[in-house]
Amino acid sequence: MLERGAAKKLVIYVKEREKYHGEPMYEAVVRFLHRHKCAGATVTKAVAGYGASGEMHTAHLFHLAEDVPMRIEAIDSEQKITALLPFLYEMVRSGLIEVQETEVIKYTTHETEEEHLLKHEKLEGHAKMLRIYIGEDDRWEGEPLHEAIVKKLRMMDIAGATVYRGVMGYGAQQRLHKPGWLGLSTDLPVMISIVDAEEKIRSVLPVLDEMVDEGLVVLSDVEIIKYTHTEEKQNPESRIQNPE
Repeated sequence: MLERGAAKKLVIYVKEREKYHGEPMYEAVVRFLHRHKCAGATVTKAVAGYGASGEMHTAHLFHLAEDVPMRIEAIDSEQKITALLPFLYEMVRSGLIEVQETEVIKYTTHETEEEHLLKHEKLEGHAKMLRIYIGEDDRWEGEPLHEAIVKKLRMMDIAGATVYRGVMGYGAQQRLHKPGWLGLSTDLPVMISIVDAEEKIRSVLPVLDEMVDEGLVVLSDVEIIKYTHTEEKQNPESRIQNPE
């Protein structure tokens, strides 16, 4: 299974009408990638382009196209892409093949409920608690900073995060913040609390260093006593034993 981290992106450009053993080249390439269990492949059709011949190709009205370029893109580990390249080189006689560095941020597949629960059961024993203290009015790329941080934590597969909105407080600049007239806040304090394995918490620190310009980030040791998830209520009918 494709994992998060460094990977390779394979991009192949062929002509729409080009054939390989009687079938469209782009279909043959995708079948080859599928047969060799490449993580995934996508074919897109260009609306215009030109290649080594310098001849311009465009898609005409009602999709009556000339020989427009087809782009095949696949992502997998460096080992897998490197192993497939010699065979693809033989298949694609005219066109363009390129390999690019990339990074897998998220790769998900359908999993059973049992598999999902087993993943979270690993979070037990000694762990780290990270607390982030910022202001309610702080922003990151146009949105509230606390929302941006939670989205980033979720993307990084952190087990969970909770945002607490303060009713009063002050920070490094010694300015007192409290609710104003009719509940209108004056940059009230916000705390974000997360708990996860030390390795995952440590991976978050460089990201927070970039996002939090003014605030406080603290790290402490904790021991997880219990970590549970609310399971879907079982259908009463499913508990009825089959008489057979």
